[in-house]
Amino acid sequence: MSAKVNSKYVENYAKEFSKKVCEGYFPTKKYMTGQDIITLTPSVQVNFFIIKTLFEAWQLELEKLKSNPFFDYRDKTVHEALREFMNVLSRTIKIERTHFEPLLEQSVQDSILLAVDPLEFYKNEFGKLKGHEINQYLKENKKYIKWHTNLITNLIDKAGLSYTHEAYQEALSNNFLIQKEKLESFKILLNSMGQVVFLDFDQIAEVDFIKSKSEKKVEAIPALKEADASYFDSLEEIKDSEFEIRVDSGLKEEFEESLLQEEEQVLENIPTEKLFKTIRPDQGIDPSKVWVRFENEQYSIMKGSIKELSESIGLNQRFMFTKDLFDGNPDLLKHALKSIDECESFVEAIHLLNERYVGELGWNKDSDVVDEFLQLIFRKFDVRG
Repeated sequence: MSAKVNSKYVENYAKEFSKKVCEGYFPTKKYMTGQDIITLTPSVQVNFFIIKTLFEAWQLELEKLKSNPFFDYRDKTVHEALREFMNVLSRTIKIERTHFEPLLEQSVQDSILLAVDPLEFYKNEFGKLKGHEINQYLKENKKYIKWHTNLITNLIDKAGLSYTHEAYQEALSNNFLIQKEKLESFKILLNSMGQVVFLDFDQIAEVDFIKSKSEKKVEAIPALKEADASYFDSLEEIKDSEFEIRVDSGLKEEFEESLLQEEEQVLENIPTEKLFKTIRPDQGIDPSKVWVRFENEQYSIMKGSIKELSESIGLNQRFMFTKDLFDGNPDLLKHALKSIDECESFVEAIHLLNERYVGELGWNKDSDVVDEFLQLIFRKFDVRG
């Protein structure tokens, strides 16, 4: 059984969503800026897909520029000038509503497709590329993809994988068959978009009960170990890992560095009143402070004593957490515990809480029930991360 996107519903929803966002933004501002894009909607994935599209557009313009046969773009002076031009360009993103609204619509559609049917999403993405370009695409774009990231992590630079569309599609399908029971529900992923415009989950996807012929026993593709790599972390965590820039890196990395400088400024200066509910850093849970506090208290001996949160919470705690933290929705708690169990460190788990639940569900981070929930998470991890 698999879910397929109801294209007509998604198209209409994306138009309504984008119109609502733009009507809330453009009456007071003529241009959409790079800083505002980062926190424009409650959906991190939608925001990052907008940035992804801008980066792709910049790449196309750069290639057009470099295709001029009369100038040597390999010259060191020209290279440095292009780098400076790129930095300035990325800091001065200005988009009028006429051009921005269609871009936002596409980002919403892409986000929904990724959440509901990731195989179809990547099929569309791969279809824009030549086979030998797919590996580089995954390298460059993994930082913009926030959902179902485990499907592609072990495909990057994979030894023995021929660089063809067929090979990548087969490897991706194998990953999906192995991981599909552990993938985050699209209802959880898309829940934040409902804060803008109601999203009818009964309309968004059509369930296909026909078992695919390709569904056969497959062997897992071993994941490549990446030091402290986490793709559902906060923007600050992304700065330290996925967006790390080397001195001798190329123009693409410079462009991304400039965008991240904007992201850091935004995170430090997010206004208290936003068009949609978001969470400021000072409103979130600080993983470092919580870890130190628990280590200094009687809980330090209990680090790593819990293996699976989803199997270790008592009945009374389940009732309490469901009622006080997860809006009375036991499925929401279940998915949260499952997601935390898949985290690699305490810091990653707390970033996940901040991103998905603390602001959205209005948690009081100083309450006893939040503290008890954090104690359980602390007991799961041996390392802070």
